[in-house]
Amino acid sequence: MAGWTRLQGQAVALPVENIDTDQLIPARFMATPRSQGYGRSLLHDMRFDADGTPIAAMPLNRHADVAILVTRRNFGGGSSREAAVYALADFGIRAVVAPSFGDIFAANAVNNGLLPARVHEREAEALIAQLGEAAQPATIDLATCEIAVGPARIAFTLDPVWRTKLINGWDDIDLTASHGDAIASFRAARRRQAGWTWPGAWPGDGFETGASKRRR
Repeated sequence: MAGWTRLQGQAVALPVENIDTDQLIPARFMATPRSQGYGRSLLHDMRFDADGTPIAAMPLNRHADVAILVTRRNFGGGSSREAAVYALADFGIRAVVAPSFGDIFAANAVNNGLLPARVHEREAEALIAQLGEAAQPATIDLATCEIAVGPARIAFTLDPVWRTKLINGWDDIDLTASHGDAIASFRAARRRQAGWTWPGAWPGDGFETGASKRRR
C-alpha cells in the first residue's frame, strides 16, 4: 500500500449524518470478490433506485473522480465490515471529512490508506455549505493536518500513530515490524533477566524447566 502526505483532488459534500457501514456497502454485494472491485456498490441504495437507475440528485452520481467526501457526524458506524472501506477506496475516495466516525471503521480506513479526518461540527457544516452541490478542488496535508478548500483552511484531528501509518502506507503488521529492533532487544533482555519463564528451555541454556528435564 502506497503512503501519502499530500492529497489533491475533487471534494464533494454529502450532507447526511449516521451513514453506517450497511449503507456504505449493503451486505448482498459482499459476496463479490474484492478483485472485481466494490466501487459500484458504494452507497448503492442511496445512489440507485429500485430498477438500478442512478439517482441524479446524489452527489457521487453527479461528479466524477471524487477523492474527498465531506459529510456529517457518525460516519461509518454500525457493523465492523471492512468492505465498507474497500467500497470507498475502490470508488476512488482517499479521505472522508466528518465530525465523528465509527471507531472500527476509522481503524479499518487507516489500515487501507484512507484518511478519517475529524473536524468540529461547525467546520464540517461550513465546508458543506461552501461546497454546496458542486465539486471543488481541495488539498489535504498530513504534515500540517490541514484541509484547504478555496480560501478555507481547516485543521483536522488525527491520532499521531494513524498519521504515521498513512504517510508510510503501513497497516498494523507494518507498524509492528517497524519496531523490530526494539522487539528483538527486549526479547534478548527478557531472556537474560527471566530465563526461567522462557518456554521450551533446554539444558545448556543456563536454566531448566520441568519439561526440559523430562526430555533428557
